[in-house]
Amino acid sequence: MKAMILAAGLGKRMRPLTDHCPKPLLPVAGKPLIVHHLERLKRAGIDQVVINVSYRAEQIIQALGDGRAYGVSIQWSREATPLETGGGIHQALPLLGEAPFLLLNGDIWCDALPGEHALATEDLAHLILVDNPDHHRDGDFALRDGRVYQHPAPRLTYSGISLIRPALLANQAAGAFALAPLLREAIDAGRVSGEHTLHHWVDVGTPERLAELDDHLQRQGV
Repeated sequence: MKAMILAAGLGKRMRPLTDHCPKPLLPVAGKPLIVHHLERLKRAGIDQVVINVSYRAEQIIQALGDGRAYGVSIQWSREATPLETGGGIHQALPLLGEAPFLLLNGDIWCDALPGEHALATEDLAHLILVDNPDHHRDGDFALRDGRVYQHPAPRLTYSGISLIRPALLANQAAGAFALAPLLREAIDAGRVSGEHTLHHWVDVGTPERLAELDDHLQRQGV
């Protein structure tokens, strides 16, 4: 199974830290955040990785190269302008192939990954859901008996980690578009499964949460 890391964002919420450094390269516990992702994927037996880049793309590519230093093989999907989540994945589909792939937001931290067999044949996606953080109290989706629904409450938060079947995006037109509406359509069609993890999870979306994660990992010795 291949993995895709979304790393093309502008990192506006992280300014001024991202004025001269792209968010994936911000240091956490002594190494760039994206390196933690690569090491986690390698430990899980995933060594074929696609990364999309746009803002300060050359900085990221120069830092990670072909991935051999981390025991993986990296293919790069360059975006002249950011294509958003859905558009970025759509452009990278030729690199990802026809099999389901693991999708990982580059700006989160979580040591939980789904197994490749978590995605049933008829489903288009399998989502990892977490408890709602203070900054997202209402959550995103409901989970019942392993199936994901938009309603009713209580809802959990989408972690930014999922298994995706290429068919979810394959028929979309090229260009910039979000992934969330496609997920919601698939959920309404009954084609999205999910699981709730209690693993430590952080949306590294602000300098304060980056500092908190750094402190947590330093104390854990990660």
